[in-house]
Amino acid sequence: MYKIIGADGKEYGPVSAEQLRQWLTEGRVNRQTPVTLESGGNWSFLSTYPELNPTGGSPPIPPPKTSDRASNKIAAGVCGILLGCLGVHKFILGYTLAGLIMLLVSVLSCGFAAPVFGIIGLIEGILYLVKSDEEFVRIYVDGRKEWF
Repeated sequence: MYKIIGADGKEYGPVSAEQLRQWLTEGRVNRQTPVTLESGGNWSFLSTYPELNPTGGSPPIPPPKTSDRASNKIAAGVCGILLGCLGVHKFILGYTLAGLIMLLVSVLSCGFAAPVFGIIGLIEGILYLVKSDEEFVRIYVDGRKEWF
């Protein structure tokens, strides 16, 4: 039996190997989904468990390097600091709805709400830049944490 971390960042399980293989073929999980044994142990990607591969015999694909997955960290951090009220850093990370909220509220309020979103952007930009690549990927890429 296994435990997984879903796209929403929450832990699910225990789940059988058969159920995980079915979810993989249905697209409910992917080869980069974090998985661990129910009894405990280190978390790793589903692709590192050959018994969870629906074809059974192909070798696991290596997960993408953390540095590749954190490639937007600096751009998002700098844009959060400089252009935070416009939500540019949200768009860089793929958080379109959050970016639109920041942009539209700042513009439609004739700039009155812009200082509030500017402070939020400043804080978020600093948070992005002070985190390690691994922590950034875990929180903002895998965990999809949109605010702070």
